[in-house]
Amino acid sequence: MALPGCGSGLGHARAQPLVVGAVEDAAKFGDADREMAFAADSGFGAVALSAVWTRGLRAPPPAELARLVRATAAAARRDIRPIVAIYFFSSNTPTSLSDEADFAAYAASLARGLPAVRDVIVGNEPNFNLFFLPQYGPAGQDVAATSFERLLATTYDALKGVDPAIQVIGAGLAARGSDDPASPRATHSPTRFIVDMGAAYLTSHRRRPIMDALSIHPYGESPRVPPTFRHPRTSSIGIADYPKLVDLLGQVFGNSAQRGRDLPIVYGEYGVETTIPAAKLPLYSGAEIVNAVDETTQAHYYETAIRLASCQPTVELLLLFHVRDEALLTGLQSGTRYADGTPKSSLVPVRRAIRDAAPCP
Repeated sequence: MALPGCGSGLGHARAQPLVVGAVEDAAKFGDADREMAFAADSGFGAVALSAVWTRGLRAPPPAELARLVRATAAAARRDIRPIVAIYFFSSNTPTSLSDEADFAAYAASLARGLPAVRDVIVGNEPNFNLFFLPQYGPAGQDVAATSFERLLATTYDALKGVDPAIQVIGAGLAARGSDDPASPRATHSPTRFIVDMGAAYLTSHRRRPIMDALSIHPYGESPRVPPTFRHPRTSSIGIADYPKLVDLLGQVFGNSAQRGRDLPIVYGEYGVETTIPAAKLPLYSGAEIVNAVDETTQAHYYETAIRLASCQPTVELLLLFHVRDEALLTGLQSGTRYADGTPKSSLVPVRRAIRDAAPCP
């Protein structure tokens, strides 16, 4: 029986093997070689590192650049593909053309300082008010997608000016949102955001793309929701909604200069949190805030997500969040390793699934 969300009607096979990696900043702040060794031993072929912009910066502070240089060098020694995600929190949303120019200059400076990085993610969940404000204008219109489209276009041009071979990965959209301007937590669904971003792109009459790939974070509504769960009647997008996403991109970008149905897709964050056994609890602090699953379920969900993504020909990357758990229980315990780096029982089956991942026949 075919898995839901496999296939696309694109009429072609996968151009290259799926790369399964992780989102993990530990190499920036600790022993970079040790952390990348954990990633390599876990089977990951890529690691995404963050670079958080604040208003007024046109280049990363020297200490931040040094951390990224050290981490990306350690990745290279392990044959791990380094990825940098450049974003900001809502208090630093670029709200003027000069802010947008500063952000683009910051991205270009990072690219010059990290020549081994060929993949740059621009943005992080701009459809959520935690990362982008305002979301709505006074008449309830979507101003976040319009503003982000302009920022992405400016940053695309700046990065391509450094090296045309850099892959600019757009957005890192959250998997769901309310689409309700009256909500106390202003958010947009990825479907609405893509539609409105596409409309802004077409209105701009731009003759260049704004991205080489689209990133989305297809988390389930809770750790107990499997990656096979589809959203046929809502505007949410999970891994099993791949055909819906491909169709949407085709409808939005049509015959414009921006690729649509065949645009590469990056699952930029996906995670399933596990409960922590009593013997490991001293490694953690705080209290869990979600209904986590056991390690067997985590392994099954990750294996399934890898099989699904392998069957989706335009999906290029699947990034799990993290290599190892966050020590604060209010954070994410979604690694295949505990906070001290020791393996969970899910590590071996997930590593095997990564090794054996192959396109569907």
